[in-house]
Amino acid sequence: MTVLNEGRHPGEFLMSEAQGQRSRGNITVASGAGVIVPGAVLGKVTATGQYLASSNTADDGSEAAVAVALYGCDATDAAADIAAIVRDAEINGSVLTYHADRDEVAEKAAANAQLEAAGIIVR
Repeated sequence: MTVLNEGRHPGEFLMSEAQGQRSRGNITVASGAGVIVPGAVLGKVTATGQYLASSNTADDGSEAAVAVALYGCDATDAAADIAAIVRDAEINGSVLTYHADRDEVAEKAAANAQLEAAGIIVR
């Protein structure tokens, strides 16, 4: 029997957001970021204003978690524009996707605290 694995759905993690489109923003995922899935925790590169998966080991500004990808994209070869949750929202932390180097509970908690500072509450 064939086993099918269903991926993440856009907005699956979203519990509540501000009225209208206030919680959302249009962002650019940097070229070379690879595949970004809905619910990926993102950081903003200071020099370019583009986003990458928020990594503990980065030193370009993207180490601080400031957004969550609403939609997925493939930014392996070229930058991609997507919508993201950037403020005033509550999200379900059990369906977030963190950078591979954020594999410890404390590292995920630190990213969640950074999101909270941006107005994104992880439940």
